[in-house]
Amino acid sequence: MSRAAIASHATAQQDYGVSVSRVHRDYNLERSREYWDYENITISWGRHENYVVTGKLGEGKFSEVFRGRHVRSRRRCVVKVLKPIRPKKIKREICILQNLSGGPNIIQLLDLVRDPYSGTPSLVFEYVDNVEFRTLYPALSPLDVRFFMFQLLRALSHCHAHGIMHRDIKPHNIMIDPRKRELRLIDWGLAEFYFPGQEYHVRVASRYFKGPELLVGLRCYDFSLDMWSFGCTFAAIVLRREPLFRGRDNQDQLRKVAEVLGSKDLRFYLQRHRVPDQSWVQKITREVRHEAVPWEELRDDAQRIQEGLGADANWVADDEALDLVRRVLIYEHSKRLTADEAMAHPYFDSVRPAAAAGDDAGAAAAKVGRPMSGGASKRGGASHRK
Repeated sequence: MSRAAIASHATAQQDYGVSVSRVHRDYNLERSREYWDYENITISWGRHENYVVTGKLGEGKFSEVFRGRHVRSRRRCVVKVLKPIRPKKIKREICILQNLSGGPNIIQLLDLVRDPYSGTPSLVFEYVDNVEFRTLYPALSPLDVRFFMFQLLRALSHCHAHGIMHRDIKPHNIMIDPRKRELRLIDWGLAEFYFPGQEYHVRVASRYFKGPELLVGLRCYDFSLDMWSFGCTFAAIVLRREPLFRGRDNQDQLRKVAEVLGSKDLRFYLQRHRVPDQSWVQKITREVRHEAVPWEELRDDAQRIQEGLGADANWVADDEALDLVRRVLIYEHSKRLTADEAMAHPYFDSVRPAAAAGDDAGAAAAKVGRPMSGGASKRGGASHRK
């Protein structure tokens, strides 16, 4: 679709009341086609033999992820070996990673290689000495949480400002090296370019972090989807409740959300966006309590649990943390704080200068992270998707 056709489509959608992002909505419309037309990029592959795998880090639906080294420099890296998937999806991830290269707290793509015999493609990334979140998060101090959540918002601010939705924010995709105090947002395999009024697949994001718009099948979503997932991640940390909403399936996930946010605002949301009636959704709106549960009640519950475990009950969310949570975990996606607005929240006042200035390692990585064996696409030289 041409830019003119997309713009015309967006205007028509608006006329019918379809919501569009209130920030960065026209970014991709104002770029040349080369920026977002990933289907037509040409990839130049590097030399597969320049890397050696030293251990397996994980495996998922779309890839296997390995710890590796560059043979000549001995520099550590992460090698993401892709399973058979559509070339279009591979190109999209590469294109997005290259467009975001050097951005704050964005994982740095170093090289693109392909096995000469099987043709299996691999993406090579900078190495992050990550500590698994179930171990790390309970050990973080309140100041640490502020620092790293601010860094996560920096990554989201950067990708949103460049017209890109991540669509899979969750702890598994947030790499943190506490020793270096560095955070990297990884796994851009589900990321997509945003165009106002365009309909997108709702089968994105992990269940516990899916926004209500995905759960009810609203396909005209935007950057605010990432802010819901950020809110779920943040609230789970400060309330010591991992995950925040634990549904058995997508329908039960919406029920778990409604049990906290209430059914009244859910009904308003469905009506405002003209979501077609679905019997299972109507059942939830009838059976779940009308009003939302105050976040202070959840904090009190968390404090009682911590006291019962003999842990520091004063650690859990303070008033500023709860205020940030309630401003991002809102049914109405157009009212959620943007990444920039969240970064300006008083919760981050104590860490903002250090977090904003203390980790420009993304830009530093870009300077030293040129493809080590010459592999690149048409745009130059891509994540740990598991």
